[in-house]
Amino acid sequence: MSTQDAQESSPSSLSTSSFEMVEPAEVYDPVIPHWFYHKLQDGKESWLPFSREDSQVLEEAFCSGRNPQSIVIPTCGGRYDVYFGSRKRRAVYWEEAESEVQRCTWFYKGEKDNKYVPYAEDFSQVLEDAYMLAVTQNQWKRKLESPSRDIIILHNPKLMVHYQPTGMPDVWGATQSEQGRPRTVKRGVENISVEIPSGEPSQIDHLMFMVHGIGPACDLQFRSIVQCVSDFRHVALNLLHAHFKRAEEQELIGRVEFLPVNWHSALHADATGVDNDIQRITLPSISRLRHFTNETLLDLFFYNSPTYCQTIVDTVCGEMNRIYQIFLERNPTFKGRVSVTGHSLGSLILFDLLTNQPDTTQGCHVQTKLQAQGAGPLEDSQPLATLLQELELTEFQALFQKEKMDVNSLALCSEQDLKDLGIPLGPRKKILHYLNLRRQQDCSAQGTNTGSDHKQPPFASGGTLNVVNYEYFDVGIGQVSITYPQLNFHPEIFFAWGSPIGMFLTVRGLKRINPKYQFPTCKRFFNIYHPFDPVAYRIEPMVNREEEFEPMLIPHHKGRKRMHLELKEGLTRMGTDILGSLRIAWQTFTRPPLPSLPPPTAEAAVLSGSDLPLAPDGKTTENEAPACVKEDPPQIDVGMLNGGHRFDYVLQEKPIESFNEYLFALQSHLCYWASEDTALLFLKEIYQTMEISMDQPLT
Repeated sequence: MSTQDAQESSPSSLSTSSFEMVEPAEVYDPVIPHWFYHKLQDGKESWLPFSREDSQVLEEAFCSGRNPQSIVIPTCGGRYDVYFGSRKRRAVYWEEAESEVQRCTWFYKGEKDNKYVPYAEDFSQVLEDAYMLAVTQNQWKRKLESPSRDIIILHNPKLMVHYQPTGMPDVWGATQSEQGRPRTVKRGVENISVEIPSGEPSQIDHLMFMVHGIGPACDLQFRSIVQCVSDFRHVALNLLHAHFKRAEEQELIGRVEFLPVNWHSALHADATGVDNDIQRITLPSISRLRHFTNETLLDLFFYNSPTYCQTIVDTVCGEMNRIYQIFLERNPTFKGRVSVTGHSLGSLILFDLLTNQPDTTQGCHVQTKLQAQGAGPLEDSQPLATLLQELELTEFQALFQKEKMDVNSLALCSEQDLKDLGIPLGPRKKILHYLNLRRQQDCSAQGTNTGSDHKQPPFASGGTLNVVNYEYFDVGIGQVSITYPQLNFHPEIFFAWGSPIGMFLTVRGLKRINPKYQFPTCKRFFNIYHPFDPVAYRIEPMVNREEEFEPMLIPHHKGRKRMHLELKEGLTRMGTDILGSLRIAWQTFTRPPLPSLPPPTAEAAVLSGSDLPLAPDGKTTENEAPACVKEDPPQIDVGMLNGGHRFDYVLQEKPIESFNEYLFALQSHLCYWASEDTALLFLKEIYQTMEISMDQPLT
């Protein structure tokens, strides 16, 4: 072998630059794709990544070789479906504009927000082929032209740029290709600054419906109910990982599914025509303020209108039933329970709806008990004709005879049944009021209060404090006379946020809630509010009017109280201790001298302290300090609305909020959607029903 051949084959004879040029040929790896979806939010377009779990499922479907038109993949916890044939992402439970889905491998930096934008799938494959040739053949400085006539130059694996031509063609008709500011080009999702969301557990332990308040926006950023619920779901999932880690590791829990219930769009849709009617009478001045009033504040007046109140209640109940049915179809193995949440006016809507839910289980129990005793549901010896004569409704006797009805069958009729028979509102109310009284009398005569405990209240106190008996008018708790629909499920817990329920009950003329009252189909209730919320009101003082007591303080999600609250309590306690010490010292100085005692005898001097006789009645002597006895907090009777437990819960304000209550008043009414403390209270109460507690209880 010649010296020249030996030098060419020897590694030491190669230059450093030559060695670096050969190295890339050995490090080429195919790019790892990640799936993104396009979303238009607040007028801004952005590409958002799927979770790694969803992206992997989509990639497996892409590589399966199946017909794309027949592939539908549930993503984002089952709330969105991806249709492979059209590459579209569609919402399952609510109406939302469909978004484009794309398999992404190459990205370039955008102009405005510096976020990376993916290239189209076809052109991304062109870039990947060029990159592979550049690496394997060690031929860089490759220039490619995109379908939009942009220029992409691959200088080396770490420097790839995108030029957007901005110059005018020269005299030869050519365009300067490398003008303008170059944009960075990246290969693979791991090389761009994007936050890939974490996946969600497939197991769903509990379903939560969330109802918004007035207006189309739910927070200060004017975001919709769908966006706010999405943020709350993300906060709850993070808290679940942090505070229920032990239960997660043991696979005892999965997650809680939060789904939005939108009623505002149905109320203001073209079907009702209310927006057009309001617009015709709206003054042209201060148009923006009047538009805000028409879209937001008028919802309060709509709810007090019989026509639109019926629309709102039907929409809320219908949406929950519709979503619940879809959820069961998509989750056939779901064995958990359902709860509801309402913010502001939404909490009042749920309160009225749950108050007017019939307890079908209880009704069957009472009917079975009466039939076992040989009686019908409302057995009456007098014929139907006599009853109609007493009620001065004899003109409807022929109608009832045509339907072959007697007193017992009349007792089984609902208001809707009487309405379908063509009976006007006034006679309907007379008949229903008579039937309600007969049910109460029969229950009392049978010696049972199974039905009266639930039917007697809607909040009637039974004492002199209840000035107006709304039960007489059969309109529930002072609400406008509408027909309340029935939910297809029994809620486990009802959470109210920033709720005006207490105020509305008071202005309806109800001064006290009967301590025995509870929702017919819901066991638990929580009234959660921020201390500076101008819309929120307490409810516990309407049950217990005899005592003054503070609401329950919601612990901070990291434990203990906020620092400024502990400092404030410490200073208050210190001041109390100082005043108490000064008072004791003053009493000591001003106390008259006690008569002197004779000196102890020789026998008493040799006795040990344990052998000395005790003071009479087991009391300590005057100079002996009393032992510190820890007293349990007094039990406060707040009725059965929350199963005998407290239900007024107050959040801890942030340090900056304590400087000016008025400045943060509006923000405090909208803070619940992003509140970690509220979300943790949700999880704590929900999983307590499953006998699962947090890793460490918060104090």
